[in-house]
Order: sequence, then C-alpha cells, then structure tokens
Amino acid sequence: MFDGPDLPETYLSTPEVSSRDTAQETLSSFPSQQNPEGDLYLRFFVESGDEFALAAMGIREVLSLTPDQITPVPNVSPLLMGVLNFRGQVIWVSDVGQFLGGTRLLNTERTEISIIVIESQEIMVGLAVERVRGMEWLSLDKLLPPSSQATDSMSPFLKGEWQGISETALRLLDPASILRSARWAA
Repeated sequence: MFDGPDLPETYLSTPEVSSRDTAQETLSSFPSQQNPEGDLYLRFFVESGDEFALAAMGIREVLSLTPDQITPVPNVSPLLMGVLNFRGQVIWVSDVGQFLGGTRLLNTERTEISIIVIESQEIMVGLAVERVRGMEWLSLDKLLPPSSQATDSMSPFLKGEWQGISETALRLLDPASILRSARWAA
C-alpha cells in the first residue's frame, strides 16, 4: 500500500490506470539521484574545537534544548550533566568533550544546547556538543587509524579519522564504546 502523500484526484480517477501504477510513474518521473559514496555521518564540534563524526545509524535523534531542560543530579559522575525526559524515557546527558578528556566544559550559559541521542542495544545516552555541523556522506575506505595527536583518554572511543576533509582531523567515534565505558562509573 502506498503510504506517501495523497495523489491528486486526477491520478486516482482514471479507470484504466491503477493508483499503484500511477504512483510508480510519478516516482519514476523524478530525476534519478546519484548514489553517494560511503555512509552517512553526523559531524559536530566539542568545546575544544575538535571535530568528530558519528554514524547516522547509531543516532536516535538530535535535539536542541534549553539548559533548564537538563535536570542536574547530585552525587553522580562529574562527566554527567544531568538527565532529560526523552519521550517519556529518562536518559543521561554528558558533555562529550569532557567525556573524551577535554578540559574545557561545555558552555551552558546559552539559549540552546545541541544533544545527540545515541543508542545501542536499548541503552541511550545524550551527548551534549558545542555545535552540530550537519550530515555528510563519508567513505570508510579513506578512514585512517587514529593519529598520535589523539589523547590517551580519547583513543579508546575512536574508530579512526579522516584527514583533509576539514582544517583538523575529523575523528570517527564508536558509540558502542562510549555507551559501554567504565568511565561512567568513575
């Protein structure tokens, strides 16, 4: 069954052409798009200015929230900014730059904070970031091992990096490593 937008009545009222055939004709009339190389990734910046990417497949949603929508929780890991209500489910929010070993805390004195909700095997965490750059198709064939510039605290969470895509290395994060890290208990 075609679940897209309703077709105009003129398409559906022609007795010799079924609505399915008409939908196929309509879809085939659009110019074909070139298939991009690689996979889709979300690019973002942390407070230090470093740029990272996450595979779109591991991202549940990208939110833009006011700081007061994140509720601080006392006596938890300093990596956690607090919790938020995500569609009836309480999830933890972390400053991902600080989680990766950065010394600069995310500026919460602003009107909105970008949060990337990642999920793996029913575990969700919100990663607060400085700025979301956007989505981009990137090829894993061009992914290099993490450089020596990656800090020891960052390295366990990196799958690799792309060079020459931006001014600095674009580092690919492993969401499963982040979600299952013992660092949350510290």
